[in-house]
Amino acid sequence: MRSRTECQPGLLAVNDGPLGKVNSLQPSRPDEPLAQLRRRYEEDGYLFLKGLIPHDDVLKARHEYFAMLQPTGVLEEGTRPVEGIFNPLKSPEDFPGIGAGGAEDFCRHPALTSFIARFTGWDSNSLGLRRSLLRNNIPGTKPIGVHYDQIFLRHGEPTSVTAWVPIGDIKLIGGGLIYLQDGDSLGQQIENDFTLKAKAAGLSEQEAKDAFNNNMMATGLLSEKPLAFSQENQRAWLVAEYEAGDVVLHQPHTIHASTINNDPDRVIRLATDLRFVDASKPYDTRWNKFYEVGDGV
Repeated sequence: MRSRTECQPGLLAVNDGPLGKVNSLQPSRPDEPLAQLRRRYEEDGYLFLKGLIPHDDVLKARHEYFAMLQPTGVLEEGTRPVEGIFNPLKSPEDFPGIGAGGAEDFCRHPALTSFIARFTGWDSNSLGLRRSLLRNNIPGTKPIGVHYDQIFLRHGEPTSVTAWVPIGDIKLIGGGLIYLQDGDSLGQQIENDFTLKAKAAGLSEQEAKDAFNNNMMATGLLSEKPLAFSQENQRAWLVAEYEAGDVVLHQPHTIHASTINNDPDRVIRLATDLRFVDASKPYDTRWNKFYEVGDGV
């Protein structure tokens, strides 16, 4: 039985309202037996690893990022860059929340790459894709809607592993990722149901994939309303506090979203999404080059 996590009502919130009572992500240690970690990953669709990357390395990256942004005035005067405290005199709309690239150090970090290679069994074929996403989530801004990653990696087999890396501590109400309980099986079911209907209508497998993509929201999301989505599917959201050094691995169809950053100290949530594949098998090669305007990804 998973433990319950509670917080002040209304603070743990998504686009369509407060989440209220939720379940907790189950933490794991990187030094646990690989067979046990793999079984947990397959059963849950995710693996919440505590302290995989050295704490100081993560904070160094956080410092460098916010030191680069400090001249913009995004940080409160008199605070240290590593704290990432949002300037209350500034408008959140002035600072975009997502950028491509910028996470190469983590893609190549030996603590992460060596674990991925061993955990997956890909060994020397384990490849960290160059295209990465660096997201900052300023308090009070719009969070990420409901989705799974295979929606965005359509040109390859659903065998990739996503590593979500919080770059700094994230409070429970600080805008971290949330995962739908048994969300991997639901993601596969959603896609399989659509594919069966499309094929029954006479579409080829590729046409069915294209049709599925075209029926997603313009942003590639399943829903902008995580609360309603969980209620409709009768599954709870799983949440956690995150610490610098933690990593969450999840499967291509694992459904996830994020909460509104309601950090009372105005801490900016910073994190990166990294994807790893088995280079010996078909994968979405569009993700192995850096972002270019109009590249269709």
